[in-house]
Amino acid sequence: MNIISTHNLTKYYGKARGIIDLNLNVREGEIFGFIGPNGAGKSTTIRTLLGLIKPTSGSARIFDMDIVSEKEAILSRIGYMPSEAMFYSGMKVSDIIGMSASMHKKDCRIKAKELCDRLQLDIKKKVDELSLGNRKKVSIVCALQHDPMLCILDEPTSGLDPLMQKEFFTILKERHKEGATIFLSSHVLSEISRYCSRAAIIREGRLIASDTVEALSAGTNARRVTLNGTTEAPRIDGVKDVVPGDDSVSFLFQGNIQELLSELSTLPLKDLTITEPDLEEIFMHFYQNEVNVL
Repeated sequence: MNIISTHNLTKYYGKARGIIDLNLNVREGEIFGFIGPNGAGKSTTIRTLLGLIKPTSGSARIFDMDIVSEKEAILSRIGYMPSEAMFYSGMKVSDIIGMSASMHKKDCRIKAKELCDRLQLDIKKKVDELSLGNRKKVSIVCALQHDPMLCILDEPTSGLDPLMQKEFFTILKERHKEGATIFLSSHVLSEISRYCSRAAIIREGRLIASDTVEALSAGTNARRVTLNGTTEAPRIDGVKDVVPGDDSVSFLFQGNIQELLSELSTLPLKDLTITEPDLEEIFMHFYQNEVNVL
């Protein structure tokens, strides 16, 4: 079952591009990564899905409900964390958290206290006194205290220190084990690689790839090759992104494997490794090439 499903979802700001013909499916119970640099259309997609802005054309359904006509019913079951944590000036953290809980018509005090304790958040402070990291913590509590079945998180870890990032993902994994679906928008590729089962890549408002992380890796048809005993990469077609080291060299190879093996046999190698490319290399592959695996 798809929790999120879009059909040619499009949003223009006047003549400016937002997102174009977005066809995206997020399955129930998965942690789904949404990858792209700033300006690619990640936040526009999320705001359109949440009904914060109206689509120009196309449609989308969440929990099999229409995002425009059934917005209120959808939002009652969602936990949303925006990329920028903005709150009413002068309010205490406890007031912000309480107001958020009241909007969901739930008594969230026990869960909110647990989250605040784990995130080391002082609820007595006013939001104006908080650092970026602490404002992010307030957003986390507001998004998760009511135990939503769908968590939509837009760049959630920016501003959090490494220890809090680790605790945040521990909390997310717990929520996921309880049955929640997680939609994680990020440009931190290591987060997507570590926590997500599937991911989509957005470029200039259009989806250019969507699949499992493993399938996206296989789709590049490239391998990361590391040679020990030489600092020079083979001079054959298909070698790129060469990174020399101390008596070693690493490069991406996307070419004739027999030609590579023949060339390597002439080198004074001590050792070699051939591995799948990491997610950052996959990302750059799809951004540098007009590839579509949808």
